[in-house]
Order: sequence, then C-alpha cells, then structure tokens
Amino acid sequence: MGVPTPFDVGQAHPRLAELAVVVRTPGEFASGHLPDAVIVSLDRPARSLPELRRAAERRPLLVVCASGARSENAVATLASQGIAASSVTGGIQAWTAEGHGLRYPDGSRKRAVWAMERQVRFTAGVTVLIGPALGLLLQPSPTLLSAAIGGGLVFSALTNSCAMAVVLGRLPFNRQGVGDRV
Repeated sequence: MGVPTPFDVGQAHPRLAELAVVVRTPGEFASGHLPDAVIVSLDRPARSLPELRRAAERRPLLVVCASGARSENAVATLASQGIAASSVTGGIQAWTAEGHGLRYPDGSRKRAVWAMERQVRFTAGVTVLIGPALGLLLQPSPTLLSAAIGGGLVFSALTNSCAMAVVLGRLPFNRQGVGDRV
C-alpha cells in the first residue's frame, strides 16, 4: 500500500465532516485542534493500530500535527501497516494561516501545554547553552553535549523525524487526556 497524498487545507476543510481527524498528542490537542478531532497517541504506533484500523474502516483518517511533518511520518507508518490515512500539508499552522478556527478542550484559548515543536526548540536550545557553560565551569567534555544536539538536529532535518519529540511526547504533561479516542 502506498502512502496517500497529503491534503492541502483547501482540500481538507470541505471534507472535514467525512473524515476521522486524529491529533497526535494531548499537548497538540490542548493547544488547539481541528473540529471533532480526537487524540490517538502515535509515539508508540503498535498500541494504537487496532483502534486506528477500526476507525479507518468507518471513515478515512486524517492525521494532524502542528506543522504536518510528524503527521506525514505517522501516515507512512500507518500505510506500512495497511491502514490508509492522509495528513494536512503544513498542519495546524497552515490551517490557521488559511483563516480556519481551532477548537480547545475547555472552550478557551488557554494553552495548557506548549506545542511539541516549541518544546523541542526550547529543549534543544537550553541543552546547547548548558554544554559550553558546563565546559567553562567544569571541564571541556560537556561541550560534546552541544555537538550531540547539533548532530541530532541535522539528522532530524535529513530524516524528517525527531527523536527528541518522541521522548518529550512521553512526559506526563504531554500525555494528559489520552482517553479521548477515535
């Protein structure tokens, strides 16, 4: 089974009522999601495959994340398991840039958790800053920490994946509300 072509916002918006919209993490859900979206944790796809397979039998799946990159990876993973799904090119960012609204769990715009990509940028930045500071205070070897983060960012860009996002997605504040299922 091939990977379906992603929808652009103009294609996804009119079809929203006929799609099962899946948001990848509770943090993304809390930060604003497409109408009628549900949370299915895709950091460990094997756990979610049965419910995604059942949902895909009822309606086509649309996987959404903040920028569209991680949802494209999730769509490829699902396709390798025989589950058809699509993503929105540009993700939530493109959705809102086109002027479409988001829904929030409690009806307010309060962001309980930062978006995953913001968490990754913050964590990478702090880690890169800590490496040289520790190197100056202790010994030069902590600067290797900054080099490792830089190498990880390059690898992430080349492979369109992000190990740091997977790790951060497992933290407790990113796992609240996982009970909202397809």
